[in-house]
Amino acid sequence: MLQLLTKSDYLLRETLLGLKRGGWMNWAAVSTVTVLLFLFGISLQASWQLEGLLTQFGSQLEVSVYLDTGVQAADLQPSVAAMPEVATVTPVAKEAAWSALMREMGLSDIQGATDQLSGNPLVDELKVKVKNAEAVPVVAQKLQQMQGVDEVQYVDEAVQRISQLNQGLNWLSLGMITILTLTAIAVITTTIRLIVMARRREIEVMQLVGATTTWIYLPFILQGLVLGIVGSIVAWGLVAGVQEFLANLLTQQSEFIQFLTSTMRLSPYQTMLLPLALLGLGCSVGLLGSLLAVRRFAVR
Repeated sequence: MLQLLTKSDYLLRETLLGLKRGGWMNWAAVSTVTVLLFLFGISLQASWQLEGLLTQFGSQLEVSVYLDTGVQAADLQPSVAAMPEVATVTPVAKEAAWSALMREMGLSDIQGATDQLSGNPLVDELKVKVKNAEAVPVVAQKLQQMQGVDEVQYVDEAVQRISQLNQGLNWLSLGMITILTLTAIAVITTTIRLIVMARRREIEVMQLVGATTTWIYLPFILQGLVLGIVGSIVAWGLVAGVQEFLANLLTQQSEFIQFLTSTMRLSPYQTMLLPLALLGLGCSVGLLGSLLAVRRFAVR
């Protein structure tokens, strides 16, 4: 136990000493990691919110299925409800649809209007809601191929635009995050490498007395890890601040904007996962940068 405490104390002191010698390069590394993780967090949150909006639109988007003359909506309802993409199916008999249409037109003599048209001109209808907005075209195609179905109608332009926006945002974020990740790794590598060079005399002495390569360079690896963790914490603080600011701003907007805000609110699972994702990426960048820095000296 005493040996473990001694080793831990040595690693802690050496790590802090290395960070102290890093000077302003530490701030450059932390700032780069912070910018990377802030953009990563914002883009990840926006992607989740747009997916939530798509799911919400998909659950509210109705597919109107008009049946052939003489086909009863109740007969096809079980087959449509059995589709895995379908959330709910509501049958609308042509009599109920005709009565609703007459009321909307302000006509009270429904029977007289029916007699003038030689009967009810409408057909039975199924109102279908899907579980996911992206599945709407697939469900519509399946419904169109069913026997007894005359026509399928749905409006998906808004959903397609949001889906395209989400895909474009994902590709843009991927490009920016890749570039910033490489930049952050390069800055951390340079920072750790300068610290190693500044302590090369001490490292040579440790090598002469028989210290292992792992024991010599482990503090430098921990320094890169610390830089990544600090950048993660700062980035999460900025992301949380932006979230709070936007939440307060949108509460003063119209009811429609407030509806969108409630729809795009992160789930508890996503709220917990977001800081963990930032921490994981920050630690990975810091660890990879420090490993690249010490590898050059360790293989000598």
